Amino acid sequence: MINPRFNIIKCFFLISLLFSSFTLAQKKFVLVLDAGHGGSDFGANRSYSDVGKVNEKDVTLQITLKLGKLLEKNKDIKVIFTRTVDEYPSLTSRTNLANRSKADLFISIHCNASGPTPYGTETFVQGPDQNRTNLEVAKEENDVSFLNAEDRQTFSRYNPSAPESIIALKIQQSKYLEASLAIGSFVEDNFANKNKRLSRGVKQKDLHVLRLNAMPSILVETGFISNNDEAHYLISDEGQNEIARSVYDAIISYKNLKGNVMAVTAPVEPPKPVEIPSKNDFRIMLMSTPIKYNEDDPALKGLKYILTLKENGLYKYYYSTTNMTSIRDNNIKTAKDAGFRNAFSVGFIPNQTLGSGYYRIELLVSKDKLNSNSYILTALKDVDRNKDKGLFYYTYGKFRSLEQAVEVQNDLEKKGIKNTVIEKVLNN
Repeated sequence: MINPRFNIIKCFFLISLLFSSFTLAQKKFVLVLDAGHGGSDFGANRSYSDVGKVNEKDVTLQITLKLGKLLEKNKDIKVIFTRTVDEYPSLTSRTNLANRSKADLFISIHCNASGPTPYGTETFVQGPDQNRTNLEVAKEENDVSFLNAEDRQTFSRYNPSAPESIIALKIQQSKYLEASLAIGSFVEDNFANKNKRLSRGVKQKDLHVLRLNAMPSILVETGFISNNDEAHYLISDEGQNEIARSVYDAIISYKNLKGNVMAVTAPVEPPKPVEIPSKNDFRIMLMSTPIKYNEDDPALKGLKYILTLKENGLYKYYYSTTNMTSIRDNNIKTAKDAGFRNAFSVGFIPNQTLGSGYYRIELLVSKDKLNSNSYILTALKDVDRNKDKGLFYYTYGKFRSLEQAVEVQNDLEKKGIKNTVIEKVLNN
């Protein structure tokens, strides 16, 4: 005989289940759209002779409004904008708005900038940044937090490199990471397949505008304002409509996937073998030339983390350094995408001392002799001067290993002596 109490419990359970299903069915999908920058924060910007100044804050707002217009046609989607005019909402207020709205998804629209050559799209999801060569991306976005008093208070004690911050980030964001990766991959796939654009992929970065969000969140870099072709594409109605449509289609795909009974998760893959660091450091050779270029010269095509070594009168330019094979391969691809089609990897033995010869720092090459009161000569002792073919060469120090020379070079830069070159001198 069935216990009557069991039947009552069962009825309550069924009623509760039906009510929950009805509530879920009625709940709209809440989406927060964030047009990056705004107001006094122009974001990335470049000027072109035919169209004038192109500001990131204007492009992001135009794309976001077009995307919102597409989404608002869906009756089961509620769109919330962090801004609809040229104003600067603090990073904190953007996050608070999304959290108060109990949003299902947060999307921040941005534009990239570098040298004139790099191009393509990339999408970022929140995560502790483990690769020091990528910290500049986070820095460029996070710098705007100092525009607003509220942000200064919120983020002043946050150190993204501190172990406790990284642990907290991992715990807080783990449950949103897979969903963020899913929507991010939809966006980048659409850019590549529908718009036929170069996709730089989905990447993890520690960005304040994503860090405190209690929902899946992505930041979409829609293209490089610093690239002439992409800048014109980004300000055109055609380009903005294509970008908005691609992001819209990605949102719908994600929403449909999220609506399934199964949670949004990345496909289960067999565990990958742990990559073992190499004994060598890998640097990517970009070019070898008798011409010396400063770090911001267009010839370097916007690439950062350049090590310049002078040897036998030639300046050799190396991009980035790593002891991981996978990162090395990515660095080669980055260099080739930037325009260095013949880039290749060169292995360096860490802390290797020269059997003969030494490294020194080339401080300056000039047609004119430095005045004894010049900053270089007053800031440093034992600066050597040599004249060759009408040029004065000022050099400093003797070091047995490349690492020692790099350390001194970094110290010189802190003193304001920049654009120095490490020269390898072999004994005759």
